[in-house]
Amino acid sequence: MTDNLTRPLYIKVNPQDNVAIVVNDKGLARGTQFDDGLILLDDIAQGHKVALADIAQDSTIIRYGEIIGYALTSIARGERIDETITRMPVAPQLDDLAIATKIPPDLPPLTGYTFEGYRNEDGSVGTRNLLGITMSVNCVAGVVEYVVKIIERDLLPRYPNVDGVVALTHLYGCGVAIDAPAAIMPIRSLHNLAKNPNFGGEVMVVGLGCEKLQPAHLLQGTIDSIPITVLESDDIISLQDERHHGFASMVTHILDVAERHLVRLNRRRRETVPVSELVVGMQCGGSDAFSGITSNPAVGFATDLLVRCGATVLFSEVTEVRDGIHLLTPRAANRAVGEALIREMQWYDEYLAQGQVDRSANTTPGNKKGGLNNIVEKAMGSITKSGSSPIVEVLSPGQRPTQKGLIFAATPASDFICGTQQVASGITVQVFTSGRGTPYGLAMVPVIKMASRHEIAERWFDLIDISAGDIALGKASIADIGWQLFHLIIAVASGQHIPWSDHWGLHNPLAIFNPAPVT
Repeated sequence: MTDNLTRPLYIKVNPQDNVAIVVNDKGLARGTQFDDGLILLDDIAQGHKVALADIAQDSTIIRYGEIIGYALTSIARGERIDETITRMPVAPQLDDLAIATKIPPDLPPLTGYTFEGYRNEDGSVGTRNLLGITMSVNCVAGVVEYVVKIIERDLLPRYPNVDGVVALTHLYGCGVAIDAPAAIMPIRSLHNLAKNPNFGGEVMVVGLGCEKLQPAHLLQGTIDSIPITVLESDDIISLQDERHHGFASMVTHILDVAERHLVRLNRRRRETVPVSELVVGMQCGGSDAFSGITSNPAVGFATDLLVRCGATVLFSEVTEVRDGIHLLTPRAANRAVGEALIREMQWYDEYLAQGQVDRSANTTPGNKKGGLNNIVEKAMGSITKSGSSPIVEVLSPGQRPTQKGLIFAATPASDFICGTQQVASGITVQVFTSGRGTPYGLAMVPVIKMASRHEIAERWFDLIDISAGDIALGKASIADIGWQLFHLIIAVASGQHIPWSDHWGLHNPLAIFNPAPVT
C-alpha cells in the first residue's frame, strides 16, 4: 500500500471469517507475529490470505462471511491459503432463492447537488457533446476512421463547442444471422449506442449497401417492441450508392452530413441540471483482494449517494455476481425484478455450458497474483459496488433503463464488452476500479479509474484518477472515499475535471456482445 507500516497488519472482513489478507506492502515473512499472537507459518505476499484458525480437511474457508472454498487438506493457523489447497463451492441454485424478502428501506433523499450537462430533446442529459458516426457493417470501418481523422483535423477547429467525434466501429452487420433470437442483443446494442445521451441526438449512419443489417433495420422500425424512427434519409450514407464515383466522392458525402450535425452540436451549451439526470456505470477489472474491501465498497457508498440524489446507477458483470446472487435477489424491489435477475443468471449459465466452460474460467492470473483464489471470492468483492439500495430494474444486454435508481445491467465480465454494453444502456460516466492497474478508457463517456491500493495509484500516477488505499490503512473510512468519488463524478460529468484516459486519448475499441450465430 506504500504504507510504511512498522508493524504487521491483516484485514478480516467479517467476524465469521476464518481467513484474513495481509496488508503490508511487500508482504510478510514466515515467523512474523501479529499483535494478537498470530504467527505466520509461510511467507505471504500482500493481499494473500492467512488462516486465522486451524481448518480441517473438507472444512469451509470463509471470507466476507461467505463460503469461498473448502480445504483440500488440513490447514494450520498462520498458514498461507491459495487456490492450490482449496476447492471451489458450487454456485447457488437458482430455483430456491429468496426474492424481495429484504428490500432495503429507501435512504434519505440527498438534495441540492447539480452538475453542468447537455440537455437533449428526448429529456436525457449528456456529460459530453460528441458527434457519433454509426456503422451498419464493419466493411465501412476503414472509410469511417479515415473520415474521422479529417473531421478532427479540418472541421472540429471550426466548431469549438463540440468535444470530439467518435467512430462507432464494430465487427457486426454481415455474415451473421440477424434474424436469430439472440441477434436482438447486438442489434439493440448498436441502436442504443447511437442514442447515447453524449451524442446529443445527432444520429448518422454509414453503410455499404449490400449488408444484412440494413440501416433501416438498425435505426428504424422496432426495438424491444418499442416503435422508433430516428433517421432522416439524408443521414444515411451508402457507399455503394450510384452517386459515388471513387473514394473521394464517398469521403465528401460523409463530411457533408457530418458537418450538418456539427453545426447543430456546436450550438449546444452546458446548463445546470440536477444529479438525478446522471446515468453512471460501475465496473471493475484487474481486481485484487483489496478491491472488495477498499475501492468497491467506496464505489458502493457513492452508488448509494447517487441513488439518494435520484440518479441512475448500473452495475453489471453476470459471472461476477453469480456467486452472490443469493445476496441480491432479496434486495429486489419486487418479485418481477428478482425473477429477472434469476433469468439473466440462468441464461448465462446455459451460454457458458454451450461453450463447455463455467464461471470458474473468469478468474485471471492477475486476479490470483493479487490474492483472489477463485470467482466466488472475486464475486463477493465485486457486488459491493452495488451499495445497499434496492435493485429496481434488470436490463438484458444493450437495453435502456426505464427506471431511476440502482439497476443491474446484464453483461459479460469482459472489461471491453461490459463497457460497450453499459454505454449502449445509456451511461454518461463510468467508474472503473482496479487492483492491478489498467489504461482502459472509453471514447464515448469519461471513465474514472480508482485504485484499490496506493502502490498501484502511485506507480501509475498519470493513469489512475483516485485511490481507495487509505481505507486499508485505517486513514480513511469507506464513507470518506465514497464522498470523494461522488464529488469527482460530478466534476467529471461537468467537464471540470478530465480523467487520465481522456487526457491521453486512451480509448478501447467497442466490443459488442454477439451470442448469435455467425453464418
